[in-house]
Amino acid sequence: MPTSLEDLVKTDTMEAAGVATPNVAMAQTDGNAKAKTQTRRSRVSNEDRRFKIFSGTANRELAEAICKHIGVTLGETRMTRFADGEVYFQLVENVRGADVFVVQPTCYPVDQHLVELLIMIDALKRASAGRITVVVPYYGYARQDRKDRPRVAISSKLVADLMTTAGAHRALFMDLHAAQIQGFFNIPVDHMFASPVMISYIRELNLPDLTVVSPDAGGVERARLFATKLGVPMAIVDKRRTDINVTEVMNVIGDVSGRTCIIIDDIVDTAGTLVKTVDTLLEKGATRVYAGASHPVLSGPAAERIANSKLEQLVVTDSIPLREEASYLRDSGKIKVLSVAGLLGAAILSIHMETSVSTLFN
Repeated sequence: MPTSLEDLVKTDTMEAAGVATPNVAMAQTDGNAKAKTQTRRSRVSNEDRRFKIFSGTANRELAEAICKHIGVTLGETRMTRFADGEVYFQLVENVRGADVFVVQPTCYPVDQHLVELLIMIDALKRASAGRITVVVPYYGYARQDRKDRPRVAISSKLVADLMTTAGAHRALFMDLHAAQIQGFFNIPVDHMFASPVMISYIRELNLPDLTVVSPDAGGVERARLFATKLGVPMAIVDKRRTDINVTEVMNVIGDVSGRTCIIIDDIVDTAGTLVKTVDTLLEKGATRVYAGASHPVLSGPAAERIANSKLEQLVVTDSIPLREEASYLRDSGKIKVLSVAGLLGAAILSIHMETSVSTLFN
């Protein structure tokens, strides 16, 4: 430490000029690694009046985990419902000029959570928030991204328009069912993938003779990414969709005989396709079958189908909460839930600090 007035003046001058003093340089050298890991969090702490995260009711646990990862407190709100089901939302704290992130997957019940999100955006806009970013880990209506039949709606485009009209300035999504949905928005969109978290877990399983399987032609790109990162071969299941939530498995393209297979998809809804794919792979000679999906929608008979199937384990993320009727499968180990809070937290920090989000995948 400087001991004389001359030393103090010299130190102040160097610091004002942005030059590291001897003592500061030594401290920087000793704590270099720690400083790198804490830089983002410390900057957020210094600007916490300008940086806020709020959550609806869809997945508050994920929002709290994201806040814990970043080192901030979840914003205080008041959300209730009138007797007829109308949503009433109020911000309890000041957001004027703040960089605000709203965490709200549009999961079951989809319409209810979507309306919550729109009302929250509107409240933030009218409270003069500086920038509003919607963080939607699971994008409801994403499967309705084109006119595949006469006289049907392109609902995912409608939902995009609703978010933009409500007042969102940016959007952050995870594993969209169709990547082209980003083009439905006239605001900046960041598209995250749960693959880093899932690939890390799959490596830990150390599965022998592994083959990554795409359950349909549309998921080939996703499966190829996993296969490339894991350094294993890939197979494709040729399926035909005969109706909504009804599929017929046709054939397997690739060699799965004597292999451990892992089916990679983005959504598990009723689990009909998943179970049929598991049975087909086993019929073709696969020894064991695992599955991985980002979003555990698990509607209707999904939990029962998975429980009664020959699937070894279904690996999912906490992008949406696990349905109560499927919680026993998590307890038994049939379903493994991985957290994407750290990944989403890092992306939120990158957006707030205006650094590259894509570097998170390098």
